[in-house]
Amino acid sequence: MEIFDEYESEVRGYIRSFPTVFDKAMGSELFDEDGKRYIDFFAGAGTLNYGHNPEEAVEAQIQYLKDRRIAHGLDKATVAKKEFLETFIEKILEPRKMTYKLQFTGPTGTNCTEAAMKLARQATGRNNIIAFTNAYHGHTMGALAVTGNEAYRDESYGARGAVSFMPFDGFLGDIDTLYVFERYLEDKGSGMEKPAAVILETVQGEGGINVASSEWLQGLEKLCRKHDILLIVDDIQSGNGRTGEFFSFEKSGIKPDLVCLSKSIGGGNPMALLLINPEVDVWSPGEHTGTFRGNSLAFVAAKVLIDQYWSDDTLSREVHRKTDIIMATLNGLRDEFPGLNCRVKGRGLMVGIETPIDGFADEVSAAAFERMLISETCGADGHVNKLFVALTIEDKILQEGLDIFCEAFREVAKKHS
Repeated sequence: MEIFDEYESEVRGYIRSFPTVFDKAMGSELFDEDGKRYIDFFAGAGTLNYGHNPEEAVEAQIQYLKDRRIAHGLDKATVAKKEFLETFIEKILEPRKMTYKLQFTGPTGTNCTEAAMKLARQATGRNNIIAFTNAYHGHTMGALAVTGNEAYRDESYGARGAVSFMPFDGFLGDIDTLYVFERYLEDKGSGMEKPAAVILETVQGEGGINVASSEWLQGLEKLCRKHDILLIVDDIQSGNGRTGEFFSFEKSGIKPDLVCLSKSIGGGNPMALLLINPEVDVWSPGEHTGTFRGNSLAFVAAKVLIDQYWSDDTLSREVHRKTDIIMATLNGLRDEFPGLNCRVKGRGLMVGIETPIDGFADEVSAAAFERMLISETCGADGHVNKLFVALTIEDKILQEGLDIFCEAFREVAKKHS
């Protein structure tokens, strides 16, 4: 680790939580340079929904490179992009009766949320954006402006203007947070400028695995339509099958004006994709650009993975089945240690256990890593142990990882009992 400590910037993060030099990976297993095996309950922070190096996608990318196909195309038309578009439309949009234009933004999720907000402001002629408590939308300046966690709101990060925060579903206990939002919209003394758009995650990942109910999402959509406000869903972490259905908002029946996708959509490759209601697509040619607007290898991998996993509902059913297994385990830990006042949170394979003791979750994550399990924490106070397994994880490895997590949790719990 010496070369990283000496030469890599102090900004490095995950390397501090998982201090080893990784080398190989397959499915839900990682191996370091000494050949030690780790179980992955992190999945690249939601980037590896299909696991590390899915075989069919790897082979397709290798063949694409061997055939000397287009590696970098800006936003030119290529066969790789055409085949991805055809597959995405046929397997994802048409079965859900969705009509969207597709924009390939810069390669990461924050590029996508920035583009969505910029387009919403341009389409409406208004500047203000509504974000929610505990939101996380990326690390560039515009995305940081709509991110709620205090740790990301230092003055050094730059401008924070033209954003108003509202309470997320459940943030005020039993109080209807949409009533609060509507009062602000309708009262001329509230100080809130009429927004161009609302941006939200239906399940807040970094914010602590906070789940918006279908009823709340439906009410929010109704409120947006009533006041002519565009609705942006950030599905970067909670989409791509993470909650069971391809889009996290499907079960609620809402129809966002803009949908942000990244992370797992590229099959482990950098790619971000903005879905746009055609009525909102007011860009002029070249008005929002970037050198890497669509990654050819990501197009190739994404097409193969969509064909493989989204031609029927097998993967969705597997996600819900595995969710039940994980939830049962976490509920068991909660009941085993009632004095810790734990809460089990989440939907689909976006789940965690919250323990309201400072440092507890970090201790569990560290204890799990000592036992060769990789998992992270989240939430404004870092109180949630977040279990993000690959959607394709084998039952045997899932159970092995859960056993390790329980062992680590019990070790830390006994210290605090």
